[in-house]
Amino acid sequence: MAAITAALIKQVREETGAGMMDVKKALTEAEGDVARAKEIIRAKGIQAAGKREGRKAQEGTIASTVVESANGQTGYAVELNSETDFVAKTPKFVEFADTVLGYAVKAEADSAEALLAGAAENGTVKEAVEEAAALFGEHVKVGQFAKIAGPHVEIYAHKKSVEMPPSIVAMIATDEAGAAVAHEAALQISAMGAQWLTREDVPAEVVESERRVATEKSLAEGKPEKIVPKIVEGRLNAFYKENVLLEQAFVKDPSKSVGDLFKEVGGQALAFARVEVGKGEEA
Repeated sequence: MAAITAALIKQVREETGAGMMDVKKALTEAEGDVARAKEIIRAKGIQAAGKREGRKAQEGTIASTVVESANGQTGYAVELNSETDFVAKTPKFVEFADTVLGYAVKAEADSAEALLAGAAENGTVKEAVEEAAALFGEHVKVGQFAKIAGPHVEIYAHKKSVEMPPSIVAMIATDEAGAAVAHEAALQISAMGAQWLTREDVPAEVVESERRVATEKSLAEGKPEKIVPKIVEGRLNAFYKENVLLEQAFVKDPSKSVGDLFKEVGGQALAFARVEVGKGEEA
């Protein structure tokens, strides 16, 4: 049996365009025989997998679920990307996304990296995704990953059209009292895309950046220096109202904030997440 070296793997990858893990498996099965390994790769239909890896996958769907946990409920959302919406809307692709979600729940994964390293039916989830690329004939990847937990977790999955699978998933964790308005809050998250739960959650560097911009803008507009600090605070408040969930105007009744919505039922929002297809890192 010939030694399966990095150089040998590289050679077969370049000659077939297959992914690294597929090449390694084929060489192992062929006991280091390059010609036989190439036959195995062709037989499995994975010859172009490596070439597909270089193509961008920014379409897809988001699979999500809520499971019971020791302290209440846990919500998971996993984005599975393809290159085209044609593949994304096929029943097999949607079914595979649900399968990947199942792996995340089983592994209690906390990140996309942990999910990919977790166990699938045969091998790792990463390997299962690579094999799926061969099946669908496109670059397929796990994109964004979200996980939140609390006494109650609500999920809203939004479809941009009837024939397409969910392209936006909003999740919110609340206490028991907050569950009464959790669905309305999830709709708000989906529609308005808040970035933080409270103004205290906004990173200090973001606040300082907004403050500098507001100051420079006010001075450029010729505002008197003595009133600039007050104008800056007003602009910061407007920033919070646009980007902080609990300070956003409630879309169904702009006379109140989302925070007011929770106060009315004596409840609390604990955490939220929003995943939208194609908004993660390009790959």
